[in-house]
Amino acid sequence: MTDVVDLHTHTIASGHAYNTIYEMARSASEKGVQLLGISDHAPAMEGSASRHYFRSSRCIPRELFGIRLLFGCELNIIDLEGNVDLEPAFTAPLDFAVASMHDVCLTPGTLEENTRAYLNVMENDKVNIIGHPDDGLYPVDFDVLAQAASEHGVLLELNEASIRPDSYRKDTRHNAIRMLECCVKYGARIIVSSDAHAECDILRHTSALALLRETGFPEELVVNRSAELAIAALHEKRCGQRV
Repeated sequence: MTDVVDLHTHTIASGHAYNTIYEMARSASEKGVQLLGISDHAPAMEGSASRHYFRSSRCIPRELFGIRLLFGCELNIIDLEGNVDLEPAFTAPLDFAVASMHDVCLTPGTLEENTRAYLNVMENDKVNIIGHPDDGLYPVDFDVLAQAASEHGVLLELNEASIRPDSYRKDTRHNAIRMLECCVKYGARIIVSSDAHAECDILRHTSALALLRETGFPEELVVNRSAELAIAALHEKRCGQRV
């Protein structure tokens, strides 16, 4: 499978990552990336950027070193109702958003509560991707999640940082396999992401791609195959219709 897209990456603005936007873009260009997304953590994450960092993002070039660049955000789900830590006035300039659960921002709920939070956050007009839903710290009903993702035009993320052998997240491989099974069942599309916090990890999708091969996951449900396909998938959510 062609793999030329990486939308979930972090810069020094996240507070616990190690490169600038320009360093990330240069590295992505050298690796043959067609489309790079910068998705720094929203303010509820300790040490991350202020709300104004995201509102000012119109000044970031959308092409650097010969590649397309999208500027987004990894929104933190901050309660079990699916609320996030940036208001619409601050997300308006963004090209896309990932919505994720992190233990420093949200106390885990029950399977039903976590699932409801994910379903509610899909109603947020700016949320295109559910980030690392494989983390067993937040159990979720993958049948319900995948069906809702398909209906809303939201991508479910297969997160390299989750499923690689040194991951700190819980039961990720088992959960990722279950998620992929449900995506096939409901026709939900996925995006493979590095979750890179340093330039060396951009497009590091080794474990994720191996899992896709192992499970025989259909290529047509993976949007990493071209920049055009990924961008069309992001616009699908905003347009409210299948592309």
